Amino acid sequence: MDRTKKLWITLGVVLVGTFTLLGVFGREVYRQAPPIPDRVVTESGAQLMSKDQILRGQRVWQSMGGQQVGSIWGHGAYQAPDWSADWLHREAVALLGVYARARYGSSFADLTVEQQAGLRARLRRELRANRYDATTGTLTVSDARAEAMATTAAHYDALFSGDASMADLRESYALHDDAVPEASERRDMTSFFFWTSWACTTERPGLAVTYTNNWPHEELVGNQPTSANLIWSFISIVFLIAGVGALVWYKAFRDRDEAPPDPAAVDPLSQIELTPSMRAAGKYAAVVIGLFVLQVLTGALTAHYTVEGHAFFGVPIAEWLPYAVTRTWHVQLAVFWIATAFLAAGLFLAPAVGGREPKYQRLGVNVLFVALIVVVLGSLSGEWLSVKRHLGLDIGFWFGHQGYEYVDLGRAWQIALFAGLILWLVLMLRGLWPALTRRDNTRQLVLLFAGSAAAIGLFYGAGFFYGAKTHLSVMEYWRWWVVHLWVEGFMEVFATAAMAFIFSRLGLIRVSSATTAVLFSTAIFLVGGIPGTFHHLYFSGTPTSIMAVGASFSALEVVPLALIGYEAWDTYKASRGAAWMTAYRWPVRFFLGVAFWNLVGAGIFGFLINPPIALYYMQGLNTTPVHAHTALFGVYGLLALGLILLVLRRLLPNGEWKDRPIRFAFWAMNGGLALMVLVSLLPIGLAQAAASIDQGLWYARSDAFLQQPIMENLRWLRVIGDTVFMAGVGVLVWFVVGLKTGWSLVSKEVARDSRGVIVVGMGPATRSGARPGLRSA
Repeated sequence: MDRTKKLWITLGVVLVGTFTLLGVFGREVYRQAPPIPDRVVTESGAQLMSKDQILRGQRVWQSMGGQQVGSIWGHGAYQAPDWSADWLHREAVALLGVYARARYGSSFADLTVEQQAGLRARLRRELRANRYDATTGTLTVSDARAEAMATTAAHYDALFSGDASMADLRESYALHDDAVPEASERRDMTSFFFWTSWACTTERPGLAVTYTNNWPHEELVGNQPTSANLIWSFISIVFLIAGVGALVWYKAFRDRDEAPPDPAAVDPLSQIELTPSMRAAGKYAAVVIGLFVLQVLTGALTAHYTVEGHAFFGVPIAEWLPYAVTRTWHVQLAVFWIATAFLAAGLFLAPAVGGREPKYQRLGVNVLFVALIVVVLGSLSGEWLSVKRHLGLDIGFWFGHQGYEYVDLGRAWQIALFAGLILWLVLMLRGLWPALTRRDNTRQLVLLFAGSAAAIGLFYGAGFFYGAKTHLSVMEYWRWWVVHLWVEGFMEVFATAAMAFIFSRLGLIRVSSATTAVLFSTAIFLVGGIPGTFHHLYFSGTPTSIMAVGASFSALEVVPLALIGYEAWDTYKASRGAAWMTAYRWPVRFFLGVAFWNLVGAGIFGFLINPPIALYYMQGLNTTPVHAHTALFGVYGLLALGLILLVLRRLLPNGEWKDRPIRFAFWAMNGGLALMVLVSLLPIGLAQAAASIDQGLWYARSDAFLQQPIMENLRWLRVIGDTVFMAGVGVLVWFVVGLKTGWSLVSKEVARDSRGVIVVGMGPATRSGARPGLRSA
């Protein structure tokens, strides 16, 4: 059995085994999710809330922005509090006050140490006790707790209304006035907040651990890391070390890479005839750059809201574009422009790989383009309308805001986007079909390319397995299928296959080597990446088994990243073997940047928060956007831009690119990203982690902590990195526009020096990009 066949079998075993694991333990997510009581009543018989009110409150929270306004169970935005942790602390403090007044006729703060200790012990017993009756669906709380719940609910009722007494706190949270103007909706949303907090502090039947595995850290109620948390953290580190060691051993002693082929005399890609559909895909490049610019601008505005709350250097822009809208757009646009770049690369490469233009392919490319524009504009408009409360709960879910990060767009737009992805998949397979039927040495590589395209087209559909009223734990399970498996998983497989084809076509690597490399790297990545999805669900109302699987396998995700830079550097060195390769030096350097950020952003910063014990204290803190920015832009962003530059290089082949602007754009974006993280986000995240360890998550996310002068100064320092990054983006836009107008191109001029020897110099390109006439002395 040859090596390639063994790798195909290995990949098949990995896919079957890991998806079986994901499905089997996914069943446990359904089975052991925290119960939503049919009614919550007091010991004296008064009903406080019903299941319908809790679920309606969940929908209210979704419609106002959901995870883009604070977070629940650590998932969401980082400026406002985590509402589950915040409610828990506020209710606990309020209940201690009720106890103190009832027993001692005094405030809790005025009691002796001994008296306070007694009341704290009583608090823990009451809040950790599970008083839910599964047979009747009834949750019973004490009258004292009901009083504390009412006090806590009153705080949120004022906060989410236009109450003037809460104006300063809303500004600290970057929460717009009248976020939920209807009183009944605010009441139901506080019921939802209570239930999420109840799951955080109530122990599972027969166990001494809460539904959220004792998350968040809260000393008042005895929430501390479990023994399982620590054990599986240690095991994950051992797996990481063992995995890296095994990969290094394999690379050193077993891997026998073929020598790179001799470079071709002329550019192989220049021999590919540009078809009408390939030219039609060029407009996607313009959309990618436009959406990228819009995403960067909304990101800068969102970051600025963290220091001014409602204004941009004094201009009250939040009246029109509140934080919930700009952060929604910033996150959603990232998915849109990166996915569009992958669509463009696929549509451009498909006819080139297949060797012919399918009938009506150009029409399909143009129809998909129009559909893409409609989905982008429609979803962004719907999200604004939902947050501004112009849509009801039902219409809002379908055409407005679903409330969940990365899948914020309304369900109707989500369906339309999925239909577009299916159309893209059909166009891809039509273009690739001739190559799939040919019995040559490229067939297996094309099959990998087609398979990864199918995964991108189909796996987005996982987002349809939950609805507006789906249990939060179940929703998180399926949402991370989209975010982790679709965005972080199969998009990376598609990119790997696409680059392998490109590099093999350029003659940098042999087709056989490219095929085995893609098979090997895909199997290694997915063996950790698929069950590693569970590392997002440690504290989302899931059992300990989810933590065990997630911690063990997600540690292996870092393993292939340890050597990816080595492979990228080898490819980069090979790219300098032919003079014509200078035309591709910048797309290749963008791919080299991907390798760097894959190790740093996805690997180092990802593993920083990956072990259960680390995430226990850091979930929902600014250590998460450190990983998100460096992995999403550093890996997928640079990869998308590299693919677009490669497409533009072939669509506009005349003239040589000016080196200086693209070099500045590349280094400014990478340098700005590094400054953004190292000067601002990472110090803030580490300071929050210390506060979370010392006092609890509620304090690390509170206005009392985040509005300290040193924290505000650190947020202001982000301007340095943002400015450098935006300068790079501006120059990139100038450069891309100049590829069409001609100002980003240089042309060769022939002249004779003083000795009569012919020399070649560089002169400005004509506006059309064609070379000016030769000039001789």
